[in-house]
Amino acid sequence: MHRVAALVHAPQSTFELACAAEVFGVERRGLPTRYAFGVCTETPGPVATRAGYEMLVVEGLPALERADTVVVPGWLPVGELPSPAVVEALRRAHRRGARVISICSGAFALAHAGLLDGRSATTHWALASDFAARFPAVRLDPDVLYVDHGDVATSAGSGAGIDLCLHLVRADQGAGYAAHVARNMVMPPHREGGQLQYSAPPHPAQIDGSLAPLLEWATGRLGESLAVEDLAARARCSARTLARRFAEQLGTSPGRWLLAQRITAARELLESSDLPVDAVARRVGLSSATNLRRRFLDALGTTPGAYRRAFRFEPR
Repeated sequence: MHRVAALVHAPQSTFELACAAEVFGVERRGLPTRYAFGVCTETPGPVATRAGYEMLVVEGLPALERADTVVVPGWLPVGELPSPAVVEALRRAHRRGARVISICSGAFALAHAGLLDGRSATTHWALASDFAARFPAVRLDPDVLYVDHGDVATSAGSGAGIDLCLHLVRADQGAGYAAHVARNMVMPPHREGGQLQYSAPPHPAQIDGSLAPLLEWATGRLGESLAVEDLAARARCSARTLARRFAEQLGTSPGRWLLAQRITAARELLESSDLPVDAVARRVGLSSATNLRRRFLDALGTTPGAYRRAFRFEPR
């Protein structure tokens, strides 16, 4: 049983806490329970929320010492420094090997604890400039939905907390398990693009230039022999212009994004089907088992066969 502890702080965002609670703390019919979820705070007792009520939290910081994953579901106001006790509790949990993650403004608490120094991280787009000014040692990526380093992870604005939590469930339990959780929540297992498509645009041209329609079109055609030139033609721009737009909105190149989508689709098929590896490769546009194995080794450090044995989802 993987133990998840959410560290709350007044005034606590109920939605950001619920993002973690809904993914990690709900028992679902037909799915084995693999997470135990709890809530703690620095001083146990009533904790004010942004929803106008108080919640009673009975666990204190020692709960973090027993957690496998520590979640900071927001930290408001962002200008309020965590106490030395909170900072040390986060550092101690991280030192002993717990995974420490934040949702939205929770990245400020992780940064104050020094857990993000020298690393990339994200937070809500509206807080990006403030975060960058406060923590120059952190490489802020204001667009992505989340950044996962394995031991430390951060998510963008509130809803992206669900994206991060589902991503972690996928990493822990495999795509089939995560897809079951997402389906139960009436959520997509994975959203395309970054958070800038949701931010307030400085001018209407930013909406017109969104890559979201192109990404959706390409994702539905991974089995075809799509190339960067095909994406550019669909977007009605040159390959050079498309590369610039991908760099601005997704932080990657069209080719790398396309390969990542094919690897993701292959992982899902390996986990959820009995298709031969060669058939999986053709279905996701990687042409052959040999090519899929090479791409898998480069991306994940393992083979398709080994991945299937480790993550094949068997519903109960």
